[in-house]
Amino acid sequence: MAAAGKVDEHGTQHIVKSLATCRDAAEKMICILSGFDNGLSSMIDLFPPDGPCCSSLTGAEGVALTVPAAADRSLNAAEEVIQRWDSSDSLLWEASAGEAAEYLDAVRELVSLLGCDSCSEEFRARADTALQISMGRLEEEFRHLMIRSKVLLDADGLHSTNRCFLLSFASDSGDAIEEMEGYVNEDQHPASIHEERRGRSFTINRNIDLVLPETLSDLKKIAERMILAGYGKEVSQVYSSARRDVLDECLSILGFEPMSIEEVQRTEWRILDEKMKKWIQVTKVIIKIILKEEKRLCQHIFESSDELMEGCFMGAAKSCIMQVLNFGGAISICPRSAEKLFRTLEMYESLADVIPDLQSLFSAEAKTLLCGEAEGILKWLGEVVRGILMEFANSVQKDVSRRSLQGGDVHPITRYVMNYVKLFVDYSNSLNLLLDEKDLDGEGKGDGDQVTPLSHHLLMLMSYLESNVEEKSKHYDDVGLQCIFLMNNILYMVQKVRDSELLELLGDNWVRKHRARVKQYATSYLRASWTRILSYLKDDGLRGASKQAIKERFKNFNLSFEEIYRNQTSWKVPDSQLQEDLRISISENVIPAYRAFLGRFGGQLDAGRQAAKYIKYSPEELENYISVLFAGLKGSSNHPWRKLSS
Repeated sequence: MAAAGKVDEHGTQHIVKSLATCRDAAEKMICILSGFDNGLSSMIDLFPPDGPCCSSLTGAEGVALTVPAAADRSLNAAEEVIQRWDSSDSLLWEASAGEAAEYLDAVRELVSLLGCDSCSEEFRARADTALQISMGRLEEEFRHLMIRSKVLLDADGLHSTNRCFLLSFASDSGDAIEEMEGYVNEDQHPASIHEERRGRSFTINRNIDLVLPETLSDLKKIAERMILAGYGKEVSQVYSSARRDVLDECLSILGFEPMSIEEVQRTEWRILDEKMKKWIQVTKVIIKIILKEEKRLCQHIFESSDELMEGCFMGAAKSCIMQVLNFGGAISICPRSAEKLFRTLEMYESLADVIPDLQSLFSAEAKTLLCGEAEGILKWLGEVVRGILMEFANSVQKDVSRRSLQGGDVHPITRYVMNYVKLFVDYSNSLNLLLDEKDLDGEGKGDGDQVTPLSHHLLMLMSYLESNVEEKSKHYDDVGLQCIFLMNNILYMVQKVRDSELLELLGDNWVRKHRARVKQYATSYLRASWTRILSYLKDDGLRGASKQAIKERFKNFNLSFEEIYRNQTSWKVPDSQLQEDLRISISENVIPAYRAFLGRFGGQLDAGRQAAKYIKYSPEELENYISVLFAGLKGSSNHPWRKLSS
């Protein structure tokens, strides 16, 4: 039989007679043959009115080939089901599974009847009217089922974190370094933050159902019927609206509150810090867990249409994602200050971590829109970090506070900067990506070719801090106290580097060089403070000298020692080892010289009160007095031995 040919009447009657013996065979064969010639549709009229093929015959494309009488009976049955529920206030899926299935079958029959080319316009209008009524019902049923099946989530079920991370380097107004110094407390601040950053874990409960599992099949069936009927847009709008509200509710449950740029900029730092910390947690939970589950839900319900699935997911998720991203954008244009660095870095790292997940959720235009927005905010946050780092370096370099500490103790700026940069190691990977070597001058260059951008930046900061400390040492009039101040501050820097992972960034050579500098300052201190007093213990010019000259030597030694004692008991060397090393060095220089001078010239003074007036101290007493130097005492009255008098 040629595809374009005609089937003669005798042949047609033979085929019909053969097919009439079996309804299933008839249906299949007519569907196959109808593709060869439209004229075969006349075969329908050859079947007896009450024969096996009077009912709906559905072809491969879902188009009904019906005898008008059978089609009318099918339409009447479908209309009866549709109208019965149209007049009812009850909900199908609160009735019984059987009635819901019957309704869905009726809808499918209406769609099939509308595809009947041999049916009259009036017939098709009836079917279309019934179908429209059924779509209104299914839309409402779908909406109600979406709301009813919503799983009530709670924050504990979405995520858990262990220890909180509160950074309080400075006030909320972003003060200058001198004003921020008072906020640094070594006992409470740097170590605890470092440990919290290292010890903090972030775990996510991945066993989340966003809708009740038992409703998934029903939601999918409704969506399939509406899509089949050409109402995919309507069902997708219902889905997007319902799920958008749920996702917004998830943000609220997680503790995230949308804020405008103006609100962010008005918020006091400690409160904003908590909101930034919450954002970091919420971003991971929403994108890595909630939206992935939402995508699976959407794929399941709209399995029959990839296009609708993409549109539904975008409609449901866009608002939630943009609320999260908008907060990040608001933070990126806030005034910069040093205390915001680490929380901003955590936001940067969190967003960088979830962008690949975000890209996997969307395709085509949606990916370009949302992922492009996320990548733009990531870039802005990176610029904020870079800006804070460079501004901080400049503030260290240019700080001109003239406040000097009593006793030459470690300056607050040294404590602040070293405790601040210790935290850099926890963000090494991100900082190495964000820092650019062209931003560093020659002072920031390391000794090796493999020094990282972060190492360069730290070397620059250390150089700035050393220069600043040297300038501040000049505020002390006493040269010996200048040396004590420099020793204390450089040693503090060395200890912070040596006892942390800063050592990996700055290197052993940096530590060796600065320990040598501490020794140089110690030598300079001994020279500045003890050279003059030791000159009184030399025997130059005293051989054969008068008793009066010897008395003057003892007198000058006593006066000089008492002055040093009064001053240097109030000087402070907080490091116990350095303190002991200095005392030993002083004793090794002073005590032997004094003992030799006393042995050589003490006997030349008259015994009795006159000798006691000039030989006021034994070598053992001097050693006892030396042993309390650098204790940071307020006055000489606190020592356990007898008072010194001028």
